[in-house]
Amino acid sequence: MTIVRCAAVLYCYYQFCSLHKLGSKYILGIAGLFTVFSSFIFTTTIIKFLGSDITDLKDALFFLLLLIDLSNSGTLAQLALAGTNQAEVTHNIARGLELLGPAISLDTIVETLVIGVGTLSGVQRLEVLCTFAVMSVIVNYVVFMTFYPACLSLILDLSRSGMDMSMVRARARDSILLKALNEEEQKANPVVQRVKIIMTTGLMIVHIYSRVVFSNGEYESVDKTLTPQLNMNVNNNRTESGELSDLIIKWLTMSADQIVILILLIALVIKFIFFENREDLHDQIRQSTVTIAAKSSQTQPQQLEAPNSTALENAATDKTMENHSSSSLVVCREENLNKNNSTTTIVPVSRPRIPLFTIEEQNTANASTQTEYNRLLADNCDGAMLLPLSECNQLSKMRPPRSLEECLEILNASEDGTSGAANLTDEEIINIVNAGGQYCPLHKIESVIDDPERGVKIRRQIISGRANLSAERLDCLPYKHFDYKRVMNACCENVLGYVPIPVGYAGPLLLDGAKYFVPMATTEGALVASTNRGCKALSVRGVTSYVEDVGMTRAPCVRFASVTRAAEAKLWISDEQNYQRIKAEFDSTSRFGRLKECHIAMDGPQLYIRFVALTGDAMGMNMVSKGAEMALKCIKREFPDMQIISLSGNFCCDKKPAAINWIKGRGKRVVAECIIPAATLRGVLKTDAKTLVECNKLKNMGGSAMAGSIGGNNAHAANMVTAVFLATGQDPAQNVTSSNCSTGMECCGENGDDLYMTCTMPSLEVGTVGGGTGLPGQSACLEMLGVRGANAAQPGENAKKLAQIVCATVMAGELSLMAALVNSDLVKSHMRHNRSSIAVSGKATNPLNVTVSSCSKIS
Repeated sequence: MTIVRCAAVLYCYYQFCSLHKLGSKYILGIAGLFTVFSSFIFTTTIIKFLGSDITDLKDALFFLLLLIDLSNSGTLAQLALAGTNQAEVTHNIARGLELLGPAISLDTIVETLVIGVGTLSGVQRLEVLCTFAVMSVIVNYVVFMTFYPACLSLILDLSRSGMDMSMVRARARDSILLKALNEEEQKANPVVQRVKIIMTTGLMIVHIYSRVVFSNGEYESVDKTLTPQLNMNVNNNRTESGELSDLIIKWLTMSADQIVILILLIALVIKFIFFENREDLHDQIRQSTVTIAAKSSQTQPQQLEAPNSTALENAATDKTMENHSSSSLVVCREENLNKNNSTTTIVPVSRPRIPLFTIEEQNTANASTQTEYNRLLADNCDGAMLLPLSECNQLSKMRPPRSLEECLEILNASEDGTSGAANLTDEEIINIVNAGGQYCPLHKIESVIDDPERGVKIRRQIISGRANLSAERLDCLPYKHFDYKRVMNACCENVLGYVPIPVGYAGPLLLDGAKYFVPMATTEGALVASTNRGCKALSVRGVTSYVEDVGMTRAPCVRFASVTRAAEAKLWISDEQNYQRIKAEFDSTSRFGRLKECHIAMDGPQLYIRFVALTGDAMGMNMVSKGAEMALKCIKREFPDMQIISLSGNFCCDKKPAAINWIKGRGKRVVAECIIPAATLRGVLKTDAKTLVECNKLKNMGGSAMAGSIGGNNAHAANMVTAVFLATGQDPAQNVTSSNCSTGMECCGENGDDLYMTCTMPSLEVGTVGGGTGLPGQSACLEMLGVRGANAAQPGENAKKLAQIVCATVMAGELSLMAALVNSDLVKSHMRHNRSSIAVSGKATNPLNVTVSSCSKIS
């Protein structure tokens, strides 16, 4: 009996946990009430009609718990909770009984006959227990078919007037509701039904044959004679007293089986209170992750309109719902703010709801590209529901888009200065864009609808259609979870998304007494590892650097009628007094921009005026351009015949290799030096100073001269410059000028075994404010280096420090690569770090239908 009691407790706990996962305390409460009332009826029946002793109740109640089935009561409760009014509740309850009643009746008969066979065994204890079990089945059936529906309707009627049932109804419209309403699913298997009927017939024959055929007068007389005697013997041998006090003492006495059951109950209570909710959340998060990775396009649910409960029945038998029984129904209300009306529709969506928070770190695949989330107003819900936007956009498929005039009226209707685009579907906004640029230009869609992320999503759809691209072509280009407000009017236009680039770090790098972990964004394998090795070697004694703020440049091209007139203008600008007038005009355009000097070159009647200005912590291209424009206006007042050809005359020189940047500098000029001990050269770099010096002379100096390289007296400075630029939000195109570097190496020390190394970079164009430095990721990388934003105490110091870090990082990369070259480690390291088996063997897009052969592995 201990095993039976424990099984009953565990089974009851399992059923209540299943109801608890439905998310409605009302379903759980109603099921609990049903259990309590059934227990009361069963107890009364046992005591009054069977004449059992009260001590037998402990076994009877456990049989009730073991045989009661709460799934049917939970299903009927969900059907009732799905009703929006009392009439619909009553209709749903009746409909549920119509669907569930025949199967439950047949199951009750079969269970009664099967368990009743035990009463024919002749074993007295077994007969008593089987009698209890039969009564449990009968009482459960009677209560479910009579009392429970009436009680359910009454409770919901009372709760409707005093409680907010909206969230309960929303929960009730779940997959179990759809499954319960589906007549095809509820219709039992005819083969199983026939087997049950045959089993019932056979069991009835067994009972009749056992109870009637073998019931002769002799057996009955013996039974009548023995029964009083047995009862008298049992009563005489009974040890327990029938008094109430003795019964209470006996019930309080702890036997072994009672201790086991008590421990089991305590364990289940602890699990339910402290662990059940946590496990449910983990299951929901994992299920949500699977739903995120799945493509919503695999299911194309049809439109369902639900003006009354009949529509629910039609929806249940819909063929689409049969094929997608895992989907659920969420009633969403689409509100028109201008017309003050709302339409209610049933939207099939994926069952799992995305959690608003997570307990532990969860892995999500392609969350930024595959799934979007949005809050929808759900009909009869307590608030917004967080659902995938790809599913919520099914609203647009349930009715045709509104007319262009109506959509424009909604778009222009603003509340508190906000756009009315929130009340338009994506399809309607696309129609507005396609109607003409006068309504909503494609390049301004973010500002028109006042939702940058949604604007990017809609632009992707439009571009896919115009370029005849399938939606899958852009699936791998993410666009979610990005702060596009920092991109608009600052970094990029016509945004389609963003390209994630891996960011590694090299370090620690000991520079001027401070350690830095340098972020590097790159897709070139072995680059970060090589630079990191160089940092290790340099940090033994540390790097010392010097920085000079040369200034950012802009060189307009102006033209005069004659060479004489151009020469007059050149002399006028070179005059100190006139220069101060120009400087005052230039400096008036910015708080930080300060004109430093003007360098003028004359080519025929053309003048190239190279303005050099300090720009604080900004890289300063826009700042200098604005100042140069104002300075030209000042000059033009003295020389009205001056013709401005271009604000930039390529004498700056920006983003192109040029000797003037090597000679005069641009941005920041940095020189770094370091001594690497011989032991470090042997231990870390596996080489010596003489070998490195010889390689540097013949490669970086002689080889660059043979190639006629401008500013290329280095091994690969552009690698480190570009990687740090990408990580810190610099202009990647300026790596052309910024990569000007001269790497020098000499032997030093007492025995000439140490290496003295220098890197000179005359034109590093960096800044810590403006442009891409304000983006979240790039800003975080600047924060790693301690140079984010402007230096309030000493403007320009953060940009200088960043230039020093870049130069020292270049030195680390130069040293490591030179060592790899002399040791023939370059190819081996790239074979190990720069060959992706995924990229070679993975499926790639091949729009030109060109046959792609995989590369065989180099051994």
